[in-house]
Amino acid sequence: MTDTTVDPTGPVVIRPGDPRYENLVQGYNHRFVGQPDQVRLVTSTEEVVAAVDEAVAAGRRIAVRSGGHCFEDFTASPEIEVLLDMSQLNGISYDPGRRAIEVGSGAVLGDIYRTLFKRWGVTIPGGTCFEVGAGGHFAGGGYGHLSRRDGLVVDHLYAVEVVVVDESGKTRAVVATSDPEDPHRDLWWAHTGGGGGNFGVVTRYWLRTPGVDSADPAELLPKAPARMWKRTVMWPWAEMTEQSFTTLLRNYGTWYENNDGADSPAAGLWSNLIVTHRNSQMFGMTVVIDHDGPDAEKVFAEHFESVIAGVGVEPVVRTTEVVPWFSSWLPSYSFPSDPKGRYKDKAGYLRKGFTDHQLDVIWRYLSDPEHTNPMSCIVVAGFGGKVNTVAPDATATVQRDSILKVLYCAGLWQSEDQDEANITWVREFYRDVYAGTGGVPVSDEVNDGAYIGYPDTDLADPAWNTSGVPWSTLYYGDNYPRLQQVKQTYDPRNVFRHALSIELPN
Repeated sequence: MTDTTVDPTGPVVIRPGDPRYENLVQGYNHRFVGQPDQVRLVTSTEEVVAAVDEAVAAGRRIAVRSGGHCFEDFTASPEIEVLLDMSQLNGISYDPGRRAIEVGSGAVLGDIYRTLFKRWGVTIPGGTCFEVGAGGHFAGGGYGHLSRRDGLVVDHLYAVEVVVVDESGKTRAVVATSDPEDPHRDLWWAHTGGGGGNFGVVTRYWLRTPGVDSADPAELLPKAPARMWKRTVMWPWAEMTEQSFTTLLRNYGTWYENNDGADSPAAGLWSNLIVTHRNSQMFGMTVVIDHDGPDAEKVFAEHFESVIAGVGVEPVVRTTEVVPWFSSWLPSYSFPSDPKGRYKDKAGYLRKGFTDHQLDVIWRYLSDPEHTNPMSCIVVAGFGGKVNTVAPDATATVQRDSILKVLYCAGLWQSEDQDEANITWVREFYRDVYAGTGGVPVSDEVNDGAYIGYPDTDLADPAWNTSGVPWSTLYYGDNYPRLQQVKQTYDPRNVFRHALSIELPN
C-alpha cells in the first residue's frame, strides 16, 4: 500500500513509495534527482495557493516545476521538501475579458505551438525543445527560431498570475499586467526575463502583442509561417584544419554582424551551428526562413554562400527543401536530450562574432584527442533582429544588442563516474574562452553576459568566476537592483529561492 493522498475533489499528493514518485522527481538533467517529502500535482490557482500556504505555515522548503528542463538543481536540491508540479495546469485558451491568449504555466511548448496554430494561425517566438514548460521558459525571456523576426516571448507578454507570500506569511494570487496604471506592473516586468522560481509561483500567462487592439484572437500574436525553407548541412571533421574550421565559425558570426537589422529581409532567417567534438566525426548547421517572407530565397542562398566562403571543405550532407511550418519545421528537436542523459551547460551572448582568441580555444577543445565524449559541443544560435529593438530596461531581459547566443555543453553521458571528466572539460573550456575577463562573459565590445534560461551556478563560484563581476550582473546587468526591489515587495520572506535566485536587497 502506498502513502498517497487520494481525494477526487482535491489536489493529488504523491509521496515516496508511490510508483509515480520517481517519475515526478526526475527532470531533464539526470545529474539531479530530487527527494522531496511530497509532490503536489496542482490543477488550479486555488490549489497552488492552498499548497503554498500549507508549506509556509509548516516551514517547509518549496520548489516549482513546469517542464523539468532546468540545467541545474533548482527543483531537485536536497533542501526541497515540497515540489509543486505544474504540469496539469496546462490550459491554452482565449480570454475575452483581457483580450489575450491565456497559457497555463504547465503547458509545454509543443502543445502551445500546436494549439495557437490550429485554432488561430498564430505563434510565439519560443524555443525549439518541445518538452520545455512555459513556466520557466517565459519567465526567463524565451527565444527561438522566430525571435529575429518577432522578438522574445516576453515581448508579447501582457499579464501574469503569480501566487505570492507576504511578510506575515499570507498567501494570495496576484495578476500583474503591462498596463502603466497597474499597481502590480513591476511584478509583470520581473517576469519578462527575471527567471523562474524567484518571486512566487506562476500559474498563468496572458499573451498579446503590444499595440494590438482586437477582440479577434487570430490578430493578437504573430502569424505563423505557412511554410519554410529548410537547409541541413554537415561537414566532416576529418577534413577540417584549424584554418578551415576557424574560417567557418568566423564567417558564421560575420553574417550575423552584417544582417542584424530588424527591418531587413534577413531578420526572417534563423540558424544554429552545432559543433560537436571531433570524435563525433561530423558537425552540422540548420537554417530556416519563412518561405513567403520578403526576398526569402535570396537571403537563404546568400547566407549559405557567406558561411562556406573560403572554408575549402565540402559538406558531406546538404539538403534543401520547402516544408509546411507546423508539420515538419526543423527546429522540432530537443538536443541535447536523452532518457538517462547527464549534462553540464554554460552560456554566453555575443555582440559580435568570436574573437581570434576565442576561435583558437574552441578549436583546441573541440579537437582535443584526450577528450572522448563525442557529444560535447558548442551550439551557436542566431539572435538579434527584432529582439534588439527593445530598450534594455523595458523588460527584465537586459541583453538587447547581441547577435548570437552560445551554449557550451558537455552532454549526454550516462554514468556518475563520468561526471568529473566531463564537467571539468566544459568548465575549463568556458574559462579559457573568456580568459581575458576572468573566465566569464563580462559585458564588453564582444560579449554581453549570460542567459538565465541556461543557468550555471559556476558563475557564482569565485573558483570559476575570477572577474570580480557578480553572477547577478552577468545575467541581469543594470536591471538587477529593480529585480531585488520586486523581490522585497512580493517575496520578503525569501520563500522562493534557489542557487541563483534574486537576492533580497541589503
